Amino acid sequence: MLNEAIFWMIIGMAVVTYIPRMLPLTILSTEGWPEWLRRMLGRVPYAVLGALIFPGILYAMDSLLLSVAGGAAAVVLAWRGAPLLVVVAGTILLLTALQFMIG
Repeated sequence: MLNEAIFWMIIGMAVVTYIPRMLPLTILSTEGWPEWLRRMLGRVPYAVLGALIFPGILYAMDSLLLSVAGGAAAVVLAWRGAPLLVVVAGTILLLTALQFMIG
């Protein structure tokens, strides 16, 4: 009895999470949308990622100045086209060096 209830609960949760993911793909057709709107929506994942990462940057180090320096280093390296591994390693190396210099 309990196993059957758990089974139907799992099926119900799967349906509830599947519907909001599938509806936009089936109902919304992007073929008639203006090009500027498609470009804008294409940038949404990057904006969301930035909004999720930014608070973590500010509280990553004990010093706010070091946190901002690390974030700035990551932005500069990424802007220059460095691969993700280089951005992460470069930022870590810079923050390690700054910590040793500060004390």
